[in-house]
Amino acid sequence: MKKSILIITLFFSCMYGFSQEKDVLYGVRAGLNISNLDFDPAPEFTNDHRNGFAFGFFGEFELSDAISLMPELQFSAEGAKEKSIRLDYIQAPILFKYRISDKLFAGAGPLVGVKIHEENDGFKNFALSGIIGGEYMITSEIFVDVRYSYGFTNKIDKESDYTVKQTNIQFGIGYKI
Repeated sequence: MKKSILIITLFFSCMYGFSQEKDVLYGVRAGLNISNLDFDPAPEFTNDHRNGFAFGFFGEFELSDAISLMPELQFSAEGAKEKSIRLDYIQAPILFKYRISDKLFAGAGPLVGVKIHEENDGFKNFALSGIIGGEYMITSEIFVDVRYSYGFTNKIDKESDYTVKQTNIQFGIGYKI
């Protein structure tokens, strides 16, 4: 719970700090996740991907004509298909976006997440990932995007023969205000 409060506080602090800027956009975003847990060595059980969803809100702050910063706070259903290895997170991705054209953007940055719903299930409550993606503006307010995230932290909380990393592809649609 303390980690969730810390992440939310940091997010709103960033938004407040940048709110004095001239070119600030806010918005909402929803998406479809295709995620899985990659076990090393390969597990002896079926490890199918999980289709889940994500939704949240963001702020976008123009740093220059070509570069912007986009912190976000979202719920994301990830993990694998098997019920015992499903993982749901409150995540805070921070994307540094580069304008390729008027309608096309590329971005990358860190993503921190705090696991919610299940406790003491053998999985760590905190996750650190890297995220890359692209965004296409359909109109001046509506966009579609695709993101790929790879977990840097081992998901297993206790000593185990396995190393487990999270991978996720997310297809999204959003609205900028």
